[in-house]
Amino acid sequence: MLILTCPGHLQRLEGALRRSLPFALPVYGAVLNINRGNPGEFEVAVDSWPHFGAVLARRSGEVPADDCYRNMHAAFYRDVGAYRALLESPGCLRWDAAFHTFGLQEGVATVSQALSVAKGIELEASDYYTYLHPDPSAMPEPRLDPGIRVGTLSPGDLDLLNATWPYGGTARSRGYLGEVLRRFPHLCLRDGGTGQPLCWALTDPFGAGTHGHTMPAHRRRGYMRAALALAARRAHARGYPVYGHTATGNQPMQRALEELGYQRVPGLCRFILHNPGLGKVGP
Repeated sequence: MLILTCPGHLQRLEGALRRSLPFALPVYGAVLNINRGNPGEFEVAVDSWPHFGAVLARRSGEVPADDCYRNMHAAFYRDVGAYRALLESPGCLRWDAAFHTFGLQEGVATVSQALSVAKGIELEASDYYTYLHPDPSAMPEPRLDPGIRVGTLSPGDLDLLNATWPYGGTARSRGYLGEVLRRFPHLCLRDGGTGQPLCWALTDPFGAGTHGHTMPAHRRRGYMRAALALAARRAHARGYPVYGHTATGNQPMQRALEELGYQRVPGLCRFILHNPGLGKVGP
């Protein structure tokens, strides 16, 4: 296992991953962030260099063993055997911790399942669709009512974010969402009179859209479509791919994305939570 730290190597990796889209999307997004100031404090591990067979993007430094929100890994491989060997490398993963590994290739799930049996740990797997926009520059500029203001969220909105996120509700999730707000782009549509948040769209450490939500009293007014379009145009202007994951049963979000011109990436994105019991005992 090698940790890439040389800027030139990381730029070369970025180019290689760009040529491997869409299946390298999560790792590519992490590497883009690393090469642009590394706001998420991430690093990438490869099995070999420069001819790599597998890449894992992960948080650098120590993460609490029960914090599965921050202990997130994105994977991409050219050779599934190299990917398994990378995960088995000393120091690559903390098998005694709660952590997620995810990616858009089936081997990400099958390797985790095989290693979990060998190591005697439990897994929880969740399936998502991944949507990528082929040409965000073609998106029309959304039109908003004069009473709607485009702004950002603040630390004072964290409790609302944590309560409305399907994976939230704990101190750990609240801390993670706070980091997302501080470190990565997001936007919020607010009522121009009261200042209350109506709708928002966040971006995660892998460059993907996340936690898009409209307050129930304000749904079916086109706010989510407008927020998604604004977020997409801004991400595209920064040179990032415009993509996100949706639960397979979230048909309203899937329709909203497809109406905006997003295309579903073939297959599934598999999120694998290792040691789920440990991850659920945190505060």
